[in-house]
Amino acid sequence: MIVGLLQLNSTIGAFAANRERLVNAYADAVARGAEFVLAPELFLCGYPPRDLLLREDFIAANLAALAETAQHVGAVPLCVGFVEKNSELPGRALKNCAAVLQHGKIIWCTTKSLLPTYDVFDEDRYFEPAKTVEPFVFNGQKIGITICEDIWNDEDFWPERLYRRDPVKELVVQGAEIIFNLSASPWCDGKERTRLEMLRRVARDEKIPLVQVNAVGANDELIFDGHSVALNAQGEVLALGKGFTEDVLVVNLQKTGNRKPETGNEFPAREELLFSALSLGIRDYVRKCGFKSVLLGLSGGIDSALIAVVAADALGAENVWGIAMPARYSSSGSLTDAEQLAKNLGIRYNVLPIEPSFNALETQLQPVFAGTKPNEAEENIQSRLRGLTLMALSNKFGGLVLTTGNKSEMAVGYCTLYGDMNGALAPIADVLKTDVYRISRWVNREREIIPSDSITKPPSAELRPGQKDQDSLPPYDVLDAILDLYVVKNLSKAEIVARGLDLAVVNDVVNKITFSEYKRRQAAPGLKVSPLAFGMGRRIPVAQRFRVA
Repeated sequence: MIVGLLQLNSTIGAFAANRERLVNAYADAVARGAEFVLAPELFLCGYPPRDLLLREDFIAANLAALAETAQHVGAVPLCVGFVEKNSELPGRALKNCAAVLQHGKIIWCTTKSLLPTYDVFDEDRYFEPAKTVEPFVFNGQKIGITICEDIWNDEDFWPERLYRRDPVKELVVQGAEIIFNLSASPWCDGKERTRLEMLRRVARDEKIPLVQVNAVGANDELIFDGHSVALNAQGEVLALGKGFTEDVLVVNLQKTGNRKPETGNEFPAREELLFSALSLGIRDYVRKCGFKSVLLGLSGGIDSALIAVVAADALGAENVWGIAMPARYSSSGSLTDAEQLAKNLGIRYNVLPIEPSFNALETQLQPVFAGTKPNEAEENIQSRLRGLTLMALSNKFGGLVLTTGNKSEMAVGYCTLYGDMNGALAPIADVLKTDVYRISRWVNREREIIPSDSITKPPSAELRPGQKDQDSLPPYDVLDAILDLYVVKNLSKAEIVARGLDLAVVNDVVNKITFSEYKRRQAAPGLKVSPLAFGMGRRIPVAQRFRVA
């Protein structure tokens, strides 16, 4: 069988645009010889639709889009994900389904069996799972059609399984000769390799060809990497889709001559994958929200520099505006580095000092501040004046503000509410500081784009004389190690200390993480690139007193 894989980028709720994208790609695959065509999970409505699923008009528009898509499908079947109403009550009102379209009609449907309810997923809130599955017969061949999570429960691959059922094995037992999987699998660091190895294991163990078409694009915090794949019954890669961009693959599953060699290097370097994910995340967030441009504060530091580089890659340099906002504690080198970065990127650049505004606020507050020592209040005034400046420019000229805090800073509250946290999107809020350095060095791999001083100088917020991040934080390699163990891996303090980290430092970092939850609750959405990000995947109460010495 020759299979077409439509690795496409859909926008949530953009039914007409999604349908047009799908129909055009289907026609392309058919013209290239495809005999059966696959599109991603819930493609017509976009994934994840979340509480839009509670709207009757949204469900109706999704069903209408499916019917209209069918009118453009001829003899070559198209299988696509959509939302179906559940007629078998009691139960949840909806089902996550895949429909096979042919000759202008819906000829067959199947329902997702395994509904993820962990991390960023909440499908059990909306959908009723399938109780049974059965193959679809096409040209005398039995095809097992599965939807995303249905294929993520192989007992030989996972040491601990979340579900009692394995829909793939159920289909194989019923004589399925090939497995198709329609997926909207969000990306995180390393997932492309885990996913491919898991799929190869399933194909090899079941001795059956396997094809997965995965969504690509970004919707809010989630980034979908694509990397759709076709495997033969030995688990060998016949075709692998591009990463972080649309792709249409047409693969002959019976032809062995087009098998890609197993090099173990099917994917780019980790830093390149992270960069590509962040670029796609910015591009889709800005454009799917109806904007064209962004602006951000350029401090001369590494965080704002990296975001400016990624934004220019995502949107074009002409759509990025960098603003330097020096005050009395800003070093001349920081201003020079910000200007040089802007020149290297070719982005618009302005210097708007906040010192006059800072002086005016000091005068206003002097009657009540008199007799007190300068502290975080004066420091945060500077940050908030910068946030105010950026928001004024955003209101006047229409660009979205990008906030520049990284995961390390967000974790321990090294950020200012209504100041540097102002903005519509936090691109690196899930990127640890040590990874910011790694990606920045990768950016400079061929020529200097980010000024070297921005990478080598000690990081500082420059809100008081001689300030350095390490005045109140451990070295970033230590901090990030604790954050990975406590936030991502959910280890206890005792388990972290047992790995050789200092108890006092661990206590201080964990207390800062707990105390700063109220700030993160008010933060801009951040692009998820780690296995566990702050935000929708980590649901921690703000008002809580859980402490372990």
